Amino acid sequence: MLKGILVAVLAILALAVATAAEGAVTVLGGGLAEQCSKAAVAGENDRRFEDLCALALDTEFLSLRDRAGTYVNRGVFKLRRAAYADAARDFSEAARLQPDMGEAYVNRGAAFLGQRRYAESLPDLNRALELGVSEPAKAYYNRAIAHEGMDNAKAAYFDYQKAVEIDPEWAAPREQLTRFTVSRR
Repeated sequence: MLKGILVAVLAILALAVATAAEGAVTVLGGGLAEQCSKAAVAGENDRRFEDLCALALDTEFLSLRDRAGTYVNRGVFKLRRAAYADAARDFSEAARLQPDMGEAYVNRGAAFLGQRRYAESLPDLNRALELGVSEPAKAYYNRAIAHEGMDNAKAAYFDYQKAVEIDPEWAAPREQLTRFTVSRR
């Protein structure tokens, strides 16, 4: 009983500390969509970049991949300001346009995490990993958060470990692992 309470407390602590990671999509072509892309990749979060993405979607002729990528990038800006439901809609549209774009799924999973919809995030995070994403450590990190939200500390531990294995320089998963104690039975 005490062990179960301790695991629950650690999971709550993790959710308070851990924030979902997102991934942008590179769009080329020299127009507004490319500017939107560069800002998303650079980690910008000013609302004007989200508006730039919207303008690109409304006015530019984009290939299907670039249109989907611009939806992902606009969704990333929405994620950064915690507009999770709006972000999820952009990621859903990107997935509809380009069903093999892993970033659409990893980001929609992150939007669900922001809403604490852990069980709903797992299929998207798994799909992102199946399709491949440019930063798989982020998908494993997000999946670890989902596992913790569903009280599966063991699966969370292994996903944090995988994130560290893929990107040993990224501090966030290493920090999360410091909360775990591994014991053999």
